[in-house]
Amino acid sequence: MLKCRTVWRKLAPLARASSTVCRQNARRAGLNNGRLPACVPVGHMSTAPAGGGRENQLYVLLVGATCVGGAIYAYQTVKGDSQRYQDRIDEISSRPLKSFTEEPATPIQSEPPAAVPEAAPSPEEPSPPAPDAEILAPIETADPAPADEPVIDASPEEAAEPPVVEPEPSPSSEPTTAELTEPLAESEPPAAESAAAEPTEPQLEVVAESGDESPASHKVSSHTPYLLIGGGTASFAAARSIRARDPGARVLIVTDEQVPPYMRPPLSKELWFSDDPSVTETLRFKQWNGKERSIYFQPPSFYINAEELQSAENGGVAVLTGKKVVHMDVRGNKIKLDDDTEISYDKCLIATGGVPRNLQVIERAGEEVMKRTTLFRKVEDFKSLDKVSRNVKSITIIGGGFLGSELACALGRRSTESDLEVIQMYPEKGNMGKVLPEYLSNWTTEKVKKEGVKIISEALVKSVVSKDDKLEIQLKDGRLVKTDHIVAAVGLEPNVDLAKSAGLEVDSDFGGFRVNAELQARSNIWVAGDAACFYDIRLGRRRVEHHDHAVVSGRLAGENMTGANKPYWHQSMFWSDLGPDVGYEAIGIVDSSLPTVGVFAKATAKDTPKAATEESGTGIRSESETEHTASSPVASSTPSPTGVQHKDEYGKGVIFYLRDKVVVGIILWNVFNRMPIARKIIKDGEEHADLNEVAKLFNIHDD
Repeated sequence: MLKCRTVWRKLAPLARASSTVCRQNARRAGLNNGRLPACVPVGHMSTAPAGGGRENQLYVLLVGATCVGGAIYAYQTVKGDSQRYQDRIDEISSRPLKSFTEEPATPIQSEPPAAVPEAAPSPEEPSPPAPDAEILAPIETADPAPADEPVIDASPEEAAEPPVVEPEPSPSSEPTTAELTEPLAESEPPAAESAAAEPTEPQLEVVAESGDESPASHKVSSHTPYLLIGGGTASFAAARSIRARDPGARVLIVTDEQVPPYMRPPLSKELWFSDDPSVTETLRFKQWNGKERSIYFQPPSFYINAEELQSAENGGVAVLTGKKVVHMDVRGNKIKLDDDTEISYDKCLIATGGVPRNLQVIERAGEEVMKRTTLFRKVEDFKSLDKVSRNVKSITIIGGGFLGSELACALGRRSTESDLEVIQMYPEKGNMGKVLPEYLSNWTTEKVKKEGVKIISEALVKSVVSKDDKLEIQLKDGRLVKTDHIVAAVGLEPNVDLAKSAGLEVDSDFGGFRVNAELQARSNIWVAGDAACFYDIRLGRRRVEHHDHAVVSGRLAGENMTGANKPYWHQSMFWSDLGPDVGYEAIGIVDSSLPTVGVFAKATAKDTPKAATEESGTGIRSESETEHTASSPVASSTPSPTGVQHKDEYGKGVIFYLRDKVVVGIILWNVFNRMPIARKIIKDGEEHADLNEVAKLFNIHDD
């Protein structure tokens, strides 16, 4: 067609000129004869005097040849395209037969394929864009999963339990964490009952291995109604919430860890005080009240296998372990895993948590220093540090916050039983100096020292080198510390790796995915836990990195994913224990740079974390919270002393953090099961003339 157009552009001026000359000749001939002709033939194209036809014939031949050439070219082009299209269709049509004849039968096939009728596609799944995609989808395969990926199978006894549907929680009640840690209350249908139904979604093949058994071939659906990215507390809370409101929901949790969801607080607390030498394998521990439990929220029988999720009659929760989401297509409602597997979704929760920070001087120190440095966060980090602590002579913990102080006390207690030197260094003057007022920070530092820990305060690390099988830590003030191993506990960085591919907003001040009041980042996408930067109606925009926030935000996100449309108003709390004898609970903004007022009393044997768990029967203290406790607090009639007490009398008390004369944060020091009262004080947002009177609400002066 391009050739025809070029020829026509060259011949068009000639045609126009010929027509003009023809009309002029006809007009002159009429004038010579004394009259105009009745009709001038426009089609007579002659450039010569009347009677000549050679030029007309040449013009007609050129135009005719051009038209014939264009027609031949168009015919050949259409014929070639038709042939290529037919070849492509034949190639695509031959692929399924080839795949079926070459692919070995999978172990999960229960009957011949010919006996199973083809299922109709689910109405909620997106329609394929073209026939090619529909033909190719069933034969796409994913790369095999790592060999150490476990298969979560239910034991015969556990799988035989009938499914129980959880009642929908009352909207008026405040979310608590009791449902996360209670004994198994929800059983999923056994594999034998759900395997009869053929999956209605295209399947992607993955391989999982359990122990030393031979790998078994499994298929994971390429679509799930509810997709939860991350295997932590927030994801599990969301899964339970979704199932409570939608008992038939199918929920898929994708985590890069090799284990199902578990609670993180015991990793730096109770597990270190266990007398069981195999605690790193069982991951069971005794709470301060003496009761034994596992760190996992639920046993493996609670979950169903990922390949059976779509065929499960009553739905369920499946966990895809050892897989990392590397790309997120928000417009297409799908994700891509690190093995190139693609999974589409209807609703998605991002609960990716955070990544432990490291010191730049350690990162630049080289591979040998990095090998002997632990960034404490996951189960594998606990196992690794436990092994290191039994084989080295010295461990140095860098960081004086919650995690650093908890690990220092735990390892310090172990050092009394072995020849282990435990050193803790931080830039502040005392332990938890960024949180506690100076007098209480100094008291806490002395407590940590009594646990067998050597404290190096106001320490700024200048460099770290490996020399003579030791790590030498050079401080900026000239001090030199030699150690065998380093634990860096210097904070958490929210994991926002998916922000770029998903086009989600990251808060520039606090980090994390920026969400609205309903924890929603985009249409069909919610964020919960450490990675969520939310707006607090009382304290402004915040990002919280604590267990209670993960529970409550995960639960609310799950409710909103099922259409609840509830705002996040909960004031989350957190707690920390320095062993079984000293612990505290906190809520709101607790920053040592704010003005504080502390009211203390003498502690008794009941004022310890151990006694508190014995009384409440729970190990995770936020489990015992109830909103109605704060509805009508009764103040103690015992008179309270004014001001801060003597340093030896910091047995128990309440510390108020003020901003513009309004209480914005509260720490309950060895005062337990009073958090709803503290939450109500912050929620009211009132000025108080005498905080000693407010402290009476916590009954700290009662024996």
